[in-house]
Amino acid sequence: MFRPQSGYSGFSVDDVAAAVSFYRDVLGLETEVVVEGQMVRLRLPGGAAWVFVYGKPDHVPASYTVLNLVVDDLDAALDDLADSGLEPQHYGGHADGRGVLRGRSVGMGPDIAWFTDPAGNVFSVQQP
Repeated sequence: MFRPQSGYSGFSVDDVAAAVSFYRDVLGLETEVVVEGQMVRLRLPGGAAWVFVYGKPDHVPASYTVLNLVVDDLDAALDDLADSGLEPQHYGGHADGRGVLRGRSVGMGPDIAWFTDPAGNVFSVQQP
């Protein structure tokens, strides 16, 4: 039976330096440059997991969520991100005026808000 020893996820960006600055300075993630200007690892909070981010000249932003960040208080996190100039995407549907899908109040999962990084990739911030 297939039994991998470890694993990681990855996604592309069009500008590695901008991605490093965003994920390090705006989102507070630890970054490790693997190949200058081409590849970086993002260390995820709460454990040894990491995400590989690589530059791709013909990058097309992911239209799905590539990274989920879990917080204790979503509204406080939204305030902090807004102070950095980052506002949630408004996808409509059941989201509130702030762009948050409040799943906890209706028993449908976490409260969650979606954003885009400088390369246009979608990531979420959520409160379980």
